[in-house]
Amino acid sequence: MTTKTALVTGASSGIGEATARTLADLGFTVHGAARRVDRLRKLADHAIRPLAMDVTDDASMTAGIARIIGETGRIDVLVNNAGYGSYGAIEDVPLDEARYQFEVNVFGAARLAQLVLPHMREQRSGTIVNITSMGGKIYTPLGGWYHGTKFALEGLSDCLRLEARPFGVNVVVIEPGGIATEWGGIAANNLRKVSGDTAYASQAQAVATLLSSEANARRNSPPQVIADAIGKAVTARRPKTRYTVGFGARPLIFAKWLLPDRAFDAIIKRATGIRN
Repeated sequence: MTTKTALVTGASSGIGEATARTLADLGFTVHGAARRVDRLRKLADHAIRPLAMDVTDDASMTAGIARIIGETGRIDVLVNNAGYGSYGAIEDVPLDEARYQFEVNVFGAARLAQLVLPHMREQRSGTIVNITSMGGKIYTPLGGWYHGTKFALEGLSDCLRLEARPFGVNVVVIEPGGIATEWGGIAANNLRKVSGDTAYASQAQAVATLLSSEANARRNSPPQVIADAIGKAVTARRPKTRYTVGFGARPLIFAKWLLPDRAFDAIIKRATGIRN
């Protein structure tokens, strides 16, 4: 039986690292991608193949897929995990930064899907896993550009699922809730830099405090819960279209579906500590 091959982007830490290890344990030949391959050395104990890849660089992505096909002759799983949160008031965030947020979180994922689909169609099998967020279904103040990317990736995934299914290719969305990674601290620091001294300073301080608080970190789920959901999805004969996992994801998405917008606004303001 041919060993199946997986590509995991953003594999140097957090969800990506946990996912790469989990897929390797499930018997996949795993290529772990990151901009800096030196940060992938810790995955050597799982025989994960390091791959230098920048999801904003087309040549880098094209070369990466060509290398995988050259080494294994196939690609069975793509996990689009690379991404970051660019926080700041919509008014304050420079458009160059907003565009870069979309390049990383949306266009990089879409381009990799374009590159793997011809091979998956030829195999008549494969799974593309797009990691969005509960932030692709709900919203928070000062996260507009980040939420915009996640809402966009949700919509793209739904369309791609319909397009790819006749060729035997599954498209799965993973919607993490709060996860214990370095993401929150980085987003908080960027938020303070962008909006900490503007008209939105009081909101920025409240949201940054929440993002970086120890209490919030303790509540968050470990990255392994996401890796386990991905492992379940890519080994299922008929995977679910969405897996909502991690702290707060299910109740918040349900509340957004259930409540009128202004009622949900009030919940988010209270949760983020914004008082006006």
